[in-house]
Amino acid sequence: MDQQDGENNVSRSYRSLHENSDLRYFNIQIRESDLAIGVDQASFQPALRSKARKELARLRGDLEDYIFCHPEFRTSLVPVRLLTAAPEIARTMARAARMCNVGPMAAVAGAIAQALGEKLCQCAQEVIVENGGDIFIKTRKDRTVGVFAGSSTFSYHLGIRIAASESTLGICTSSGTVGPSISFGNADAVVIKAKTAALADAAASRAGNMVQGIEDLVKAIDSIKEIPGIKGVLIIKQDKLAAWGDMELVPI
Repeated sequence: MDQQDGENNVSRSYRSLHENSDLRYFNIQIRESDLAIGVDQASFQPALRSKARKELARLRGDLEDYIFCHPEFRTSLVPVRLLTAAPEIARTMARAARMCNVGPMAAVAGAIAQALGEKLCQCAQEVIVENGGDIFIKTRKDRTVGVFAGSSTFSYHLGIRIAASESTLGICTSSGTVGPSISFGNADAVVIKAKTAALADAAASRAGNMVQGIEDLVKAIDSIKEIPGIKGVLIIKQDKLAAWGDMELVPI
């Protein structure tokens, strides 16, 4: 279904970069969708796992059914016009794609993390949903999300601090050198902080597509920083980085 088909065997070691000891974590997986979910200890109950899996199945089913009727939605690299009966997950993806001038599937991982996170917020006070490096976060305390940028010297050494006052938001990463996702650029990591995970995912794809070399970092940031809802940008290429906006970088 999504742009990460066939990634079931990809290492998830980067998940240690955002896990927190005060949260209770569990994983759910349906075919290529492999999500790590954390909720506050007080809100956790075993039934949350089945609730999350049921919601993921519903989201995937809605999207797969829609793509069957509208194949262009999956293959287009530019925004597309929706069919009248499009489900909410497709509408969320299409909105983000239009804002960033990319294909709707560029927002799929973030949109699923966002929709699932919003569902779990109905029964948990704090929620973190990570889907292939794309994160929905609602927190009551300051947290740090570590950055994984492949072979760059910044990997596992740099984090982004998230203030409790900022949530709910999305933190999404695109890479042209790590993982199976489609990218036309060569950035080691493009990390976007935005009002929603769907928007952050789409914006990360757009900026990532522009980075072929170190000289493109600022140009890529300029291409998305005026998009409404974008809060911050970090782009890493080899031993260089550029950042803009509300991105508090901290050593880890």
